[in-house]
Amino acid sequence: MSAVPSPPAALRDPVSRPASGVDAKRGLRLRHQVGQAIADYGMIAAGDKVMVCLSGGKDSYTLLDVLLQLQQKAPVDFELVAVHLDQKQPGYDARVLPDYLRRLGVPFQIIEQDTYSVVNRVIPEGRTMCSLCSRLRRGALYAHAEANGFSKIALGHHRDDIVATFFLNLFFHAKLSGMPPKLLSDDGKHVVIRPLAYVSETEIAGHARAMAFPIIPCDLCGSQDNLQRKQVQKMMAAWEAETPGRIDQIARALGRVEPSQLADPKLFDFLGLGARSEAVIPASPGIQTPSCG
Repeated sequence: MSAVPSPPAALRDPVSRPASGVDAKRGLRLRHQVGQAIADYGMIAAGDKVMVCLSGGKDSYTLLDVLLQLQQKAPVDFELVAVHLDQKQPGYDARVLPDYLRRLGVPFQIIEQDTYSVVNRVIPEGRTMCSLCSRLRRGALYAHAEANGFSKIALGHHRDDIVATFFLNLFFHAKLSGMPPKLLSDDGKHVVIRPLAYVSETEIAGHARAMAFPIIPCDLCGSQDNLQRKQVQKMMAAWEAETPGRIDQIARALGRVEPSQLADPKLFDFLGLGARSEAVIPASPGIQTPSCG
């Protein structure tokens, strides 16, 4: 692992800002949306040491950029450290991220772990690699966070990722669950935050183009066309084209869950609803329930 400490603020090169009026408005909107998500879910508190997971894609670059801006104006002090996992993919240029982060004066750490070879060895040709790759990557990041005293792990998942995960679980796993903006890991050791939870992928893509981030493509799973997530994303894109604003409506609905209007008896006491005694009266086979229609 390599690391670079944070230089004094006065010595840092300024983070380049988009010049056009449209880009400036987008940047302001991004800061507002990220700041609102942080406030709504209590993502960052005074004294936090936040590990910003930087993959080299547009989402994580935008995450780091906006968090750096908010850090300068936040009413509380917190630390940001960019952390990148070098998965040893063929053709990967290990200089891109360190060079970029040094120019910004951002403290960073690089984890080196050959997950690429593991995934290619274990997963049969033609099968999707995302599940194993994700587990290996998550394990490496969690271990690094624990070893280096990070109190929060910030990921670059955005609003569209959250909605897509909801539909993946609905269509392929028969459950209503998704990707929460704030999550406690299964072992209780890590708090994962997603500050881009209110931001659309379109906004992020526009910001990344304006900022000319040095994007590093993922050659491990990015070229796989048979992913279930891609099927869902294609469906969502068609919906948005037909009815603009539909994805935002769905994302807002995920924050307005009414358990009594669903059907999970573990979340709502349907057995006790309207009951006059503890006994449950079975339905009589000869009695028909009248229709409300």
